[in-house]
Amino acid sequence: MTAALLVGSLAGLGLFLLGLALHPPRARLARRLAAFDAARRGANGHWTGGHDAPAADPRWRLGSWLARLCAEQGWEFSSLRKNLSLAGVPFEIFLATKVLLAVLGFVLGPTLGLVAGLLGFHISVWIQVWLGLLLGAVFSFLPDLEIKQKAAKRRRDFRHAIGSFLDLFAMNLAGGRGVPEALMTASDAGTGWAFWRIRDALASARITGQTPWHALGALGEEVGIDELRDLSAALSLVAEDGAKVRESLVARAESLRRRELTDLEGQAGERSQSMLVAQLMLCAGFLLFLVFPVVGLLGV
Repeated sequence: MTAALLVGSLAGLGLFLLGLALHPPRARLARRLAAFDAARRGANGHWTGGHDAPAADPRWRLGSWLARLCAEQGWEFSSLRKNLSLAGVPFEIFLATKVLLAVLGFVLGPTLGLVAGLLGFHISVWIQVWLGLLLGAVFSFLPDLEIKQKAAKRRRDFRHAIGSFLDLFAMNLAGGRGVPEALMTASDAGTGWAFWRIRDALASARITGQTPWHALGALGEEVGIDELRDLSAALSLVAEDGAKVRESLVARAESLRRRELTDLEGQAGERSQSMLVAQLMLCAGFLLFLVFPVVGLLGV
C-alpha cells in the first residue's frame, strides 16, 4: 500500500511538471511589478547588507525563484525584511536556507527510522513521515530565530550609535555648519557599521537629489529604527532654524542615553535573577546529595 502511494505521488508530480514545461504560465502583472520594484531598489544606491551572490549559485537561484513567488502572492514580510537588512542577510538567501533546512528535516525523519530499523527497532512508516514533518517545521524556524536575535542585538547597537551621531551633529551645528553639511560631517566622524549605513544613505540622497532628512527617514523605515524616523520628521520641520535643531538634538540624545541605561539596568536585573535561580538549584542538588545516603541507611 505504501509503495503504491509513493509511486502514484511521483507519477502525479511528474505529470504536473511535464504540464508546466509544455504550457508554462504567463508572467502575471504582480510578477512584472515585483521585478520592476526590485530593479528600482537595486538602482537607488541603498546598501543591501552584503555583496550579491553569483547567479550560478544554486541557493541564490532557488531564493530568487522563491522571492518572485512571494511577490506574486503579495507577501511583503515587512518586519522580516527589516530584520534581514539589519542582519546583513539577503532575502533570497534567507528563503533558500529556510526551505533547504525544512527539506533536510523532512528527510531526516525517515532516515532516523531506517537507522532504527537497522538496529532492530520497528517504526511505522507513518510515524517516520510525521517525524519528518515535525523536524522540517522545527528546522524551518531556526533561521527566523537566528535573524531575530541578530537583528535585536544590532538594533540596540544602532540606537547607541544614533546617540553619538546626534551629539556630533549638534556639535557641527554649533560650529556654524548647515544641516546637510553637519549631517555628513557627523557621519564621517564616526566608525562602525551603523555610521557606515548612515553615510551610505546620505551619500545616496546627495546623488539622487533627495534631502538628507528624507534619506534618514527612509533608512529608519528600512531597518525599523523609530529614532531615525523621528529625527527625519523633526529635521524636516525645523531645518531652517539651527538653534531649535540643536536643542532638539541634545534632548533626543539625552533621552536615548536614559533609555539605554534603563535597558542595561533591566538586563542586569534579569541576569541577577537567573544567577539566583541557578544558585538555589545548586544548593537543592547538594542537599539532596547529602540526604540521599542517610535515607538509604535508615531504609525509609
